[in-house]
Amino acid sequence: MLRSITRSVLSKSQRPALLRPRCYATAKVAFDLPLETHTDLQKAHQDLADARANSSEVVESGTTALKHAYQENTGFGTRPIYLDMQATTPTDPRVLDTMLKFYTGLYGNPHSNTHSYGWETNKEVESARKHIADMINADVKEIIFTSGATESNNTALKGVARFYKKTKKHIITTRTEHKCVLEAARAMKNEGYEVTFLNVSEDGLVDLKELEAAIRSDTCLVSIMAVNNEIGVMQPIKEIGALCKKNKVFFHTDAAQAYGKIPLDVNEMNIDLMSISSHKIYGPKGMGAIYVRRRPRVRLEPIISGGGQERGLRSGTLAPSLVAGFGEAARLMKQEFDADSVHVKRLSEKLTNGLLAIEHTSLNGSPDHRYPGCVNISFAYVEGESLLMALRDIALSSGSACTSASLEPSYVLHALGKDDALAHSSIRFGIGRFTTDEEIDYVIKAITERVEFLRELSPLWEMVKEGIDINSIEWSGH
Repeated sequence: MLRSITRSVLSKSQRPALLRPRCYATAKVAFDLPLETHTDLQKAHQDLADARANSSEVVESGTTALKHAYQENTGFGTRPIYLDMQATTPTDPRVLDTMLKFYTGLYGNPHSNTHSYGWETNKEVESARKHIADMINADVKEIIFTSGATESNNTALKGVARFYKKTKKHIITTRTEHKCVLEAARAMKNEGYEVTFLNVSEDGLVDLKELEAAIRSDTCLVSIMAVNNEIGVMQPIKEIGALCKKNKVFFHTDAAQAYGKIPLDVNEMNIDLMSISSHKIYGPKGMGAIYVRRRPRVRLEPIISGGGQERGLRSGTLAPSLVAGFGEAARLMKQEFDADSVHVKRLSEKLTNGLLAIEHTSLNGSPDHRYPGCVNISFAYVEGESLLMALRDIALSSGSACTSASLEPSYVLHALGKDDALAHSSIRFGIGRFTTDEEIDYVIKAITERVEFLRELSPLWEMVKEGIDINSIEWSGH
């Protein structure tokens, strides 16, 4: 029955006929041309650059042409609208362009230092490392490549704790961290370390006084994420860094959702370790990095043993194509930071205002201290999973991709004090570089209609409309 209802709700005929005017005649060329060689895309992007320079149209972003090309390639109206940017971002075509040459001519091992194949590949790796370092005002020698933010987070927590285990056996983190940080902290607890899990306010923010009170003489590390992956809340990283420096405790931040999207300066913010992810900034999956401060030096015990690559902190042969793609993604994030920020904020405000206009909806997390590209909203009296099923034409999630297989309500929303019913009714919306106004308009309209449709199926909704306080009802047990 539910499937037939959902199928009728998702009728393609109900979709608005959206016209996406092509800003430049060459916009689609990056996808029309075969990708046998990287030179095709290089020429395509040169054509785009020429068209951009010769166009009299107002360009809202440096990637406007590519944005339209990307949207036409994914096929608005044939594939779901993608609003799950916190899970992953689509690869920017210019990043792909950078990567392709490593599958043809540049196939040398970057760690082979006895011939030109290794030298030329290593040069590309180091160029990418510099782009990644420049984004956060770090030294290139402080960037260590990993397989992603999960490995970086594990390296930070386990590496620091194990190195200083003789004198420092205490770790501080929060209850709203990413699952990999929480699990790494619990793993260290099993090794005999003490872990303090700080509570957060109903807005998702850490209380700095509680943090300082939790610091002890044997505290080796404070790990607090910069931007929450479920609700987008931005923690006061600069203040936390200053507090940790004053108390001579290392400060690690999981910046997977923050890097390239909000201003970050490791020196100004007194950050000692930072986890970074490539695929959250329109780069390739399977690649990340950890920033490790050199002065004053932070010592780590490697969690992967081997040939001693990456200054002995992360052994294993690097994948030059992924590294180069990561570097190009970082370069583009810095180059287009202002344009992307304006674009994301504008669409976020449009989406948030449109959804909060629906009766009995609420924004989760601080409205003032959050990254606008992540919007988490609870739709009371609607089961979140049912709403997702009724929105198969929109790619969304009810929380972290790492816990999406679980039917349990979000532990992040629980930490904010939300009850099970409200936590179960929450949906996360991710807005990014390629999101368009047409898509946001469609999403607002579709969700408004389908929330109303699902509520009408519930007998509880009839009580709510009649003004009955559901919480005051004493339900009979069986």
